[in-house]
This record gives sequence, C-alpha cells and structure tokens, in this order.
Amino acid sequence: MALTILSIDGGGIRGIIPALVLADLEARTGRRTAELFDLVAGTSTGGILAAAVAIPGADGRPRHAAADLVALYLEEGPAIFSRSLGHRIDSAWGVLEEKYDDDALTAALRRYLGETRASQALTRVLITAYELQTRAPYFVKSWRAAEDPSRDLMLWQAARATAAAPTYFEPALVATPGGGPDLSLVDGGVFATNPSLCAFAEAARIAPGEPVRIVSLGTGKLTRPIRHADAAGWGLAQWVRPLIDVIFDGSADTVDYQLDHLLGAERYHRFQVVLDRAGGASDALDDASPGNLQALQDEARRLIATRAADLDHVAELLLEDAG
Repeated sequence: MALTILSIDGGGIRGIIPALVLADLEARTGRRTAELFDLVAGTSTGGILAAAVAIPGADGRPRHAAADLVALYLEEGPAIFSRSLGHRIDSAWGVLEEKYDDDALTAALRRYLGETRASQALTRVLITAYELQTRAPYFVKSWRAAEDPSRDLMLWQAARATAAAPTYFEPALVATPGGGPDLSLVDGGVFATNPSLCAFAEAARIAPGEPVRIVSLGTGKLTRPIRHADAAGWGLAQWVRPLIDVIFDGSADTVDYQLDHLLGAERYHRFQVVLDRAGGASDALDDASPGNLQALQDEARRLIATRAADLDHVAELLLEDAG
C-alpha cells in the first residue's frame, strides 16, 4: 500500500494529452481519477484537470469522467485561444498587453467547475500559482482550505489563477475569502511546470514515512531548437516568449530527473511524449487549430499504445493501493 499521487504538468492546449491518458487509465481500472489517487496536483492546464476530476456530482461521486474533459479542449480551446481584431490592435499583437483576454477561459472554467470550493474536493487537490504582490509561490490545498476558510477559494478561481501564463493571460485578481488583501496570481509554471516534487513534499507532511507512488503526466516535451546565431542577437523583446518556454520546459525536466532518482521506476511513473515528428503536433501552448487538436490527440493515442504495458501495470498497482 502506498499514498498515491497524480501530477499533471502545465502546457496550455496540450492538456488534451494527459486528459486522454487519464481517460485510458479510468477505462483500465473502472474507477474515476479521484477514486484512484490520494492527492491530485496540477499546474496551469494540469491544475484545471486536477480541479475538474475532483468536483463532486449530485450523487456524491466525481462529476466528470476524464473522457468528458477532452471536450474542454476540443470545444472550448478554440474560443479560449482566439483574439478579436480589436484586441490584437489594442495589445499591439501581444506586445503591449496580454495576448488573449480571459472572458472565454473564465466562462469555460465556471461551466465545468461551478461554484465548488477547494474544501469540497473529493480527494486532496494541490494547485500551484505565484502571488505577484508578495513575490511568493501560492498553493491552493484542499485539505488546508477545509481547516482555514481564508484559503478556501472557488476551484474555478484556482484554475483561472494557475492558467494565467505571463504574456498569454492577465494575472487573476482573487478576493481572499472572508476578507484580507486581494491576491494577484499567475501561472504556477513559473516555478513548477511539473508539480510532482511539490506534491511529493506535501505527501511527506500528510503521511510521514508512508511509501509514495507518483503517476506524472506530461503535456509534450518541447524540441524546437533555439539557434545560437538567433539568441546571440536577441534583446528583451525577442527573449520574452522563448524564455517562458525555456523556463516551463526546463523546470519540468529537472523535476522528472530528481524524482526518477529519488523514487525509482516502481514508485515514479512518468508518461510523456516528445513533440518532434515532422508534420506532427505543435508544442505551442495556444495552437488550438483543428489540425493541431487532431495531431495532439494522435500523439496521446500513440503514447497510450506504446506504453500500454506500463499503463496496465500502473492500473494494477493503483487498484491494489486503493484496496
């Protein structure tokens, strides 16, 4: 028996990849995600999925199957990552202000997550964000929210905060429940694109000395090279967007390296694709074009087929741990 952790990376529209892997895992086990894991952690798009799988339905069971959440990307993604001509002009094509307004994102989150608060999650949920005014990481922890009403955010607010990737969406201004200073929150990917290590640290607090099993889902590894000849001549304006990609991808790879060494293959299970096929899926956070949505689904299904034996093994272990 082990304390089981699901961790889901950030990655914008590429979140469709872990959504499909989770749907496959639910099919293999016959259980919903919140029934398989003691703790679900997520950053950015992974934070949205973490919140969504833990929302209670009218019958007290998880409201959403992972397969249902694929629609969040297919149906809502094109609207979320769409810019009107007026916004393009006002933002100078994303130079003077954020690339996208957040109306479609906020509306989608409220539809999928409703008015559920963190404390009502069906399993422990950890969502990462970064608070700009105090210059510190901010963690939405469902178990802490149950004890401290001042931290009991609506899950849609937590999801909006963790999805606020700098330059893509404006920071989320969140009122602290019960009073206190407002929070100005951005994407937790600035420090934890892969939140597995954050979740591992929390597990050590929750259950000291208890064995831990982590299933970590990536959203696709970036492979587009940054040529030295290009980067050597870049200034602030040219570095802004590539730097975000470098930080997000580099931090995810570092956590993967650390946990692989700390836990080994039987305690740490990483499912990730490399987006390097010619004509394949884009590694952009915001390419919600029909062709790329299909390519991302193809990448996920290829991962599932290639790692079928590993997924079977993980499913067996999770069912044993769940009892």
